[in-house]
Amino acid sequence: MINNSNIFKKLAYPAIAVLLMGMAKTSHANNICLTDTSRIQREDEVYRLRDVPIPQDILLEVGGMAFLPNDALAVSTRRGEVWIINNPYMKNGNLPVYKLFAQGMHEVLGLNYINGDVYVVQRSELTRLRDLDGDGEADEYKTMYSWPLAGNYHEYAYGPMLDKDGNMVVTLNLGWINFGESLSKWHGWMLKFDKDFNMKPFAAGFRSPAAFALNNDGDIFYSENQGDWVGSGNIAHVAEGDFLGNPRSLRWSGEPGSPLKLKIEDIPDTGEPKYEVAKRIPALKTPAVWLPHTILGISTSGILNYDAKGKMGPFEGQMFVGDQGQSKINRVSLEKVKGVYQGVVFPFREGFSSGILRLNWGSDGSIFAGMTSRGWGSTGKQSYGLQRLEWTGVTPFEVKTIKAKPDGFELEFTMPVNESAAKDAASYNISSFNYKYHHIYGSPPIMQSARVIKAIQVSPDKMKVRLVLDSLKEGYVHEIKAEGIRSTDNLSLMHNYGYYTLNRIPDGEKLTITDANRVTVVAKHDHEAMMANAAVAANKKPVTASAGKPATATVKRLTVQPASWTKGPDRTIVLTTRPGLKFDIEAITVKAGSKIKLTFNNNDDMLHNVVVTEPGSATEVGQLAIKLGINGERMNYVPNSSKVLYHTVLLQPNKSESIYFIAPDKPGEYEYLCSYPGHYMVMRGVMKVEK
Repeated sequence: MINNSNIFKKLAYPAIAVLLMGMAKTSHANNICLTDTSRIQREDEVYRLRDVPIPQDILLEVGGMAFLPNDALAVSTRRGEVWIINNPYMKNGNLPVYKLFAQGMHEVLGLNYINGDVYVVQRSELTRLRDLDGDGEADEYKTMYSWPLAGNYHEYAYGPMLDKDGNMVVTLNLGWINFGESLSKWHGWMLKFDKDFNMKPFAAGFRSPAAFALNNDGDIFYSENQGDWVGSGNIAHVAEGDFLGNPRSLRWSGEPGSPLKLKIEDIPDTGEPKYEVAKRIPALKTPAVWLPHTILGISTSGILNYDAKGKMGPFEGQMFVGDQGQSKINRVSLEKVKGVYQGVVFPFREGFSSGILRLNWGSDGSIFAGMTSRGWGSTGKQSYGLQRLEWTGVTPFEVKTIKAKPDGFELEFTMPVNESAAKDAASYNISSFNYKYHHIYGSPPIMQSARVIKAIQVSPDKMKVRLVLDSLKEGYVHEIKAEGIRSTDNLSLMHNYGYYTLNRIPDGEKLTITDANRVTVVAKHDHEAMMANAAVAANKKPVTASAGKPATATVKRLTVQPASWTKGPDRTIVLTTRPGLKFDIEAITVKAGSKIKLTFNNNDDMLHNVVVTEPGSATEVGQLAIKLGINGERMNYVPNSSKVLYHTVLLQPNKSESIYFIAPDKPGEYEYLCSYPGHYMVMRGVMKVEK
């Protein structure tokens, strides 16, 4: 056992403030003051983060977590180990005690305690671990079921989870080759195992199904990451025979036991919204809730249903969804309309120390977050971590939930609202958008348009506000901001925005519009939208110099060699990527005023760009890129800033671009980075300019 306080790390966990474009009065962890007299509660005032110390010689890159009957925490790691942690709550001021239970396995990304045994999912199998002699170490490693592997690094496996009938559930990743491939049988599928470990293929179309959970009705939900055929992160309901969207998994649809008969060639690659394609392909399941990329995370991870085990404020029956890339937890509220799940997602708590992969309830109602960032990157700077989130008992002023109505939405709050502010249409901003469904990695928001509020009704108890809109768009994500709302005690919302995915418009009675609730529509300019559109237009097309135009410092993206460069560039630089969100070259030396050709080859499985900045400005530029919000991808995540000197476009995997520029005249260390959100903190280098 290891129980020595001197070998525990002392880690600093800075809160990561991720600001969004268009939110002049934000509500993140460290923002308190407003320009008016209202106040915003801090996240750490309501939800307190506590570190669970990890010994220095244990690399606890968490892959799975489960509590044992004695309240010890079993943790599996990406390095193939299982640790048993006693006293993870640090009761009576005592440090937790770690004991190695099992080792030598292959990237264990799932663990559960079922019927008295520890089960883990390795890359290639479902394994049962047993301690036969009672010494606290596993003596028996028994393969309960195995599946083939091609050796591709992206063939991750997750689970097991028990469904409502007692079957074990496992999911298998697609491999990564040319926008994803099912290189080995049943990869891209959800599998179920009965008590005798007979396997049944359950559903297909998964890309990277990192986590899944049951809601209060026992229905399965899983989290998906942006990628090929996935415009943005999301959570979706999974029923038997569902096709979740990635056609490469359909390679195995003709196998015995498959509940699907779809073929790869049945899936159109048109770039239409997924909702529209699903009208023609009934098996295609659209997300219950989209999580807009970079705004509410970049790598959707663990799902935790808020049931009787939890104690996390007034949100019972909802779900908490982790994000690995942005080290945060979001909150999801679902409803079922015409037999289809849909709902809204809100921010909940950010500032975790590493990338969240797993979430579990502790016996005291706190949330345990198991984390890892190696190879994947995260805003939390630590390579791994284990933290516990506690509710202080303070009620947060939040939008508790949003429900769809036949003519708009109804917002329910955790506290009574100021009626005057709630009746003011200027307190809200609502728009809708969608994503492309295609083989290309991710999608920018498309078909964006503003919604107009026609009427507002506040409930007698001031806990609900009904908004009647000019129209609703079925199959679209609706961004709902409520920046002007105040409580009766003059609190501003801790998080003043949410995103509602409207899969079905409900039936029911529409609100009668009267003089008392009618909103006078005043045309107003959306300055932020105009500025964003102007920046997109300016950033969309490369500048060419085929007509002899010189390359100057003011041209930030020049993609054709200037005609005046009769002898070509003075220096040609080729950048590629390497695993772990890194450029292959992290230091480049050039001469001041020299002609540079820079070629960036994106050989990774994610989107990347190269942005060269003024000395000491890389972090600032990366933070500005995050603020671009839903316009970010259209702008290549290159902010309109004087700190940006040169840049490529945002490149899809296996794409490349060359840019031409004159190196600065002033010597110094000019930083370059990938400004894609979540990457900028680790994917960077230095261009040293010398005389």
